[in-house]
Amino acid sequence: MTAASSWRDDVVELLPALRAFAWSLSHNSPDADDLVQETLIKAWSNRDKFESGTNLRAWLFTILRNTYYSNVVRRRREIPDEGGVYAGALKTAATQDWSLAVRALQAALSKLPDEHREALILIGAAGLSYEEAAEVCGCALGTIKSRVNRARAKLLKIMDAEDPSDVLASTSQSASGGN
Repeated sequence: MTAASSWRDDVVELLPALRAFAWSLSHNSPDADDLVQETLIKAWSNRDKFESGTNLRAWLFTILRNTYYSNVVRRRREIPDEGGVYAGALKTAATQDWSLAVRALQAALSKLPDEHREALILIGAAGLSYEEAAEVCGCALGTIKSRVNRARAKLLKIMDAEDPSDVLASTSQSASGGN
């Protein structure tokens, strides 16, 4: 097996994690797919700059994150959907308790500061280690641990819960009429 095919196989193995992180940033499947594709193009074009023996996962997540924020800056020139009229027309009503919990979680996550939300998603959803997340965010290990801790605490406060298990229970009760 050549070094290029081994590198390619390692990248392909990380695609689900990259897609999950892209979706957590964009909240839109087509945008997430575009973001992952753009990340892969940049990674492939610059594979000679990747230092063998370093963390490929962190390198790819950093490319994805930087690409996302570059796109955000570029999109500031576009007309925003501030009222959510267009986005609201694309949604369907929740039919299951878990979808209500996911909506509540998404709403609560959107209220977190960007750094806290990003740290929590990298650790909790993308499955990165604290060290990898610190590398992706370009900050110290203690900083990422602090951000995750604060994000979890704020998330529970926003969702009016004392324990993470309370979140699903309260969402299910409100969906069933408070029983």
